[in-house]
Amino acid sequence: MTDARIAPGRSFSGSVLNGAAGLWLAVALIGQWAFFAYIGAFYGPAMATGDYEAWSALSAMGAKAYVPGDDAGNRFFGFHALAAGIIAFGGALQLIPQVRSRWPVFHRWNGRLFLLTVVGLSLSGFWLVWVRGSAPSQLNGISTTINGVLILAFAGLALKNAMARNIVVHRRWAIRLYLVSNAQWFLRIGFFAYFVVNMALGRRPSSGDPFLIGWTFGCYLVPLAMAELYMRAKDRGGAFGRLAIAGLLLALTLAMAVGIFAFSMFSLRILSGAPLSLPG
Repeated sequence: MTDARIAPGRSFSGSVLNGAAGLWLAVALIGQWAFFAYIGAFYGPAMATGDYEAWSALSAMGAKAYVPGDDAGNRFFGFHALAAGIIAFGGALQLIPQVRSRWPVFHRWNGRLFLLTVVGLSLSGFWLVWVRGSAPSQLNGISTTINGVLILAFAGLALKNAMARNIVVHRRWAIRLYLVSNAQWFLRIGFFAYFVVNMALGRRPSSGDPFLIGWTFGCYLVPLAMAELYMRAKDRGGAFGRLAIAGLLLALTLAMAVGIFAFSMFSLRILSGAPLSLPG
């Protein structure tokens, strides 16, 4: 009798949680494919023609993409950026259940490409930060290094469990890998969501605000924490806990959508060649 009463509630809360996760993934797919389009449009032509000076526009945001006279370093930076686009385009496909079930061969080969790309991206990121000095600040460089170490660790654990056919554990490490691999995307949309929300509330945000300094690390720690809460609620959470996590996930999805829209508008401004500046 007790089980019969509890089951409907758990079923409802589980459906709400799954729906919230599905909505998050759909919004993330839209945002990341828009990010892929921007990366291709901004970095692709310069890589094809050698006109790397076009990237100097990013200096307004503290990025050191273009260095005069350093053709090899500039090209290396371009490859690094394009690899981030590959991650944005193909990574989220690995999380879609329908893709895994209907096209398992594609899922396996796309997963292998994703693993190779994120490992290469991490290693190249270490060089760009500590040898070329491409990070906007030392704090950003430290954050990027920690992020790269997490990527390498999670990639190894995802691969290990896939080879052992421990698919449930593999998928969880793959989720964690996907999140830390997209930290730079989360960094951007979080940054822009913060500015939009604060300006909507009548506040004057600055790039030196404590939240944005903390978000340098939060861009991968917050998604990881949210994933852990989601997986725990899905496995053994009660109805109230599942609904609470679903509500939190929906709120973060809304914030993510705001950041995606704002960053997309800013990306169009970059592509147009208009002067760039950030408050503060």
